[in-house]
Amino acid sequence: MVQRVCVIGGGSSGLTSIKSCLEEGLEPTCFESSDDIGGLWRFKENPEADRASIYSSVIINTSKEMMCFSDFPIPANFPNYMHNSLIMDYFRMYAEHFKLTKHIRLRTKVLQVNPRSDFKQSGQWDVDIENEKGETERHIFDAVMICIGHHCHPNLPLHDFPDRLSDSIDTFDGQYFHSRDYKTAEAWWGKRVVVVGIGNSGADIAVELSRVSKQVFLSTRRGAWIMNRVGEHGTPMDLDFSRRMTKKALSLLPFNLMCRLGENQLNRRFDHSLYSLKPKHRLFSQHPTLSDELPNRILSGTVRIKPNIRRLQGSSVEFDEGTVEDNIDLVVFATGYNFSFPFLPPQVLAVSKNKANLYKYMFPPGLERPTLAVIGLVQPLGAIMPVSEIQARWATRVFKGLNKLPPKDNMLKDIKQKEDLLAKRYVTTQRHTIQVNFNEYMDEIADQLGVRPSLLWLLVTEPSLGLEVLLGPCTPYQYRLTGPGQWGGARQAIMTQWDRVAQPLRTRPLEISESKQRYLTLALTLGAATMALGCYQVMQNHPSLLNDLDPSPLLDKIKPYLPLRW
Repeated sequence: MVQRVCVIGGGSSGLTSIKSCLEEGLEPTCFESSDDIGGLWRFKENPEADRASIYSSVIINTSKEMMCFSDFPIPANFPNYMHNSLIMDYFRMYAEHFKLTKHIRLRTKVLQVNPRSDFKQSGQWDVDIENEKGETERHIFDAVMICIGHHCHPNLPLHDFPDRLSDSIDTFDGQYFHSRDYKTAEAWWGKRVVVVGIGNSGADIAVELSRVSKQVFLSTRRGAWIMNRVGEHGTPMDLDFSRRMTKKALSLLPFNLMCRLGENQLNRRFDHSLYSLKPKHRLFSQHPTLSDELPNRILSGTVRIKPNIRRLQGSSVEFDEGTVEDNIDLVVFATGYNFSFPFLPPQVLAVSKNKANLYKYMFPPGLERPTLAVIGLVQPLGAIMPVSEIQARWATRVFKGLNKLPPKDNMLKDIKQKEDLLAKRYVTTQRHTIQVNFNEYMDEIADQLGVRPSLLWLLVTEPSLGLEVLLGPCTPYQYRLTGPGQWGGARQAIMTQWDRVAQPLRTRPLEISESKQRYLTLALTLGAATMALGCYQVMQNHPSLLNDLDPSPLLDKIKPYLPLRW
C-alpha cells in the first residue's frame, strides 16, 4: 500500500503535490535543492545550476484568477498580473495555510531515483539524496512525484545558426549570455544590444533594454504574432480566451479560418507585416508571444526587428539578409530551455530532444506499477499552476489505487495521437513538444479524476452558477465543485471572480451607479457567448462559409447577432 511519497522540487508543482498527498492521507517528503521554495518564480541575483533564473522585473503572463490554485484564491487586492515577488507571497500564503513547509527539506539534492529490486511487487523506489551537510542518505518511498518543471538547462543552440555561431562566437568582442543570466537593464545604459528570440522572455528583455540602451535589435528566425495581456474592455485577455462557450464555438471552425479571424484581430491593433513581424506560420501554430509594449518600442525606433544572425566577428553582428550592425556590446540569447531527469535511469524515463514518453504527460507507460508521476511537464496555453494541481490530485489517487491507468498499449496509443496532433498543428521546435491547450487538458485530467463540472446539471439545479461556468472564464475553482477534493467555497469563488478582477483597478472613487457596474460584469460575461451563438447560427445557415479563408463574409453574417458595445 502506498504511504510515503517523495516529491522532488519545491516550486509551484511541488507545493501543490505536497498538498494533494496530504488530502489523500499520504506522507509526503519534498526535497528542494535550493535554500527556499518558489522554484522558477524566486528571483536570485546569481543563477543556480540546472534551473531557470528570472530577471528582477518579471511579471507573469497569466492573470491571477486563471493561475491560482483551485481552493485558494489569490487575494482580491493583488493586481491581475502579478510581479514575481507577489507570486512568491502567494506561494508562502498557500504553504502556510495548508501547513506544507514542515514536509520540505531545503538544500537537499536528489542524486538517484531507482526502482527497488522487488519493484514489480512493491512499486517502491530507492531515493539517494545529498543533505545540506554534504552527506549521502538513502530513503525508501512508495511513490515519487517529479516536480522540477521544464526550465532546467539553458538552450544555447549556437550550432543551429546558419554559419555555426559556435565557430565565430569566440571572435566576438562584446558580451553574450543566455537570458537566464540577465537580471537588470541598468548595466547596459547607452549600449547597443542584440536580443535573439521572440518568445515572451526575448520580447520582455528587448523592451526593457530599449528604455536605457542606445539601440536594441530583436533577432527572430520566424517572426511572431504578438498578443496583448490587456483584453476587451481592459480585462485580462486570458479571462476571455478561456471561456467554455467561446472555445466550443471556435472548435467548430476550420483551423485556417480560426487563425485568419484571430490574425485579422491582431492586425487591427498593428499590421504585423508593416512591423516586419509577420511569420509564415499561422496564429495558432506557435505558442503566443504576449507583449503590450513591443509595438510601441518598434514604432519609436528603440527596437528594430532583424532576421536570424549569420555570424559574429569583432564588435559586429551580421544578419541573414546581409546587413551588418557594428559596435554591438551585448548579445542575449533568449532561446529557451532543455529539460532532463538526470537522477532517473533511462529505462525508467528517457528524454530526447525535449521529448519524454509519458501518458497524459505524466506517467511512464512501461512501469509495472504506476508509482511515479511527472508533474508540471507541460507548456499550456494558459497558467501552469492549476494544471500541475489537477495532475497532482489525479496522481495521488492513482498511487492509492482509487483511479486506474489503462493498459500499456492504450497509453502508447494516446501518446502517439498527441504527438501526431502536435506535429500537425505546431511549428516543429523543441518548444512545442509539451504543448497543451488549457481548457481541453484540464477537462481531460478532470475526467480521469472525476471532477469535471456537469454543465447540464448545473444549469438545471443552479442556473446562475451554471451560466457563469458556461459563459464565464474557465477558472480553476470549477474543478472543486464536485467529486474528490470538493471544496465548499468553490461556488462563492466562481460567483465573485469578477469582483476580484475589479478590486485592484478601483483605486479612486467614481460616480458609477451599481446597476452600471452590474451591467459591465454582465457584458463581460455574455459578450463572448453572444458572438459564439452568432458563429453557431451562421454555420448552421451558411455552411459554405466554413471553408472560406476570407473571414469578411462570415463577420458580416455575425454582425446582426452582436450587441452594441456599451
